[in-house]
Amino acid sequence: MGQVVAAAGFDAVLTLPCAAVGVRVRAAAIAEIAFLPFDTPVRLPSKGLAARACEQIRAYADDPARGIDLPLAVEGSEFQQRVWAAIARIPSGATRTYGELARELGSTARAVGQACGDNRLPLAIPCHRVVAARGTGGFAHRTDRVMLDVKRWLLAHESRPAFALTP
Repeated sequence: MGQVVAAAGFDAVLTLPCAAVGVRVRAAAIAEIAFLPFDTPVRLPSKGLAARACEQIRAYADDPARGIDLPLAVEGSEFQQRVWAAIARIPSGATRTYGELARELGSTARAVGQACGDNRLPLAIPCHRVVAARGTGGFAHRTDRVMLDVKRWLLAHESRPAFALTP
């Protein structure tokens, strides 16, 4: 659900500059990526897929053009899955409004916002790229400063060009 939650039950916890990130694996797929309180202790991956997820999240932190390409347990209603598929097509560094997605999907901005908030796989399904017509909008069904700061960091991170380091 992309929200700040307790760290219990995660197969790995790593940190980004904006928050700790928990990764939960179920069977052979990533079931959840969650933003956790920044002071959540790091937890080394307990499963191979969790380690791959951590590697890809770290690669995204280094270069926001790098996406998350892992098997995902995308579970939700048919409408939610349509919204999430549309979100997954938004490239790094770009945004779409709730209203734009709603028009594309023949729905309402509120329904799109609800589906965004229900997304359990942020970063892999980058719901932070969906914004309000006038401003940032919410994130993970929340409008508190902590989650909005995470969303703002992700958007700012993606708007910076990647730097190639040369010796």
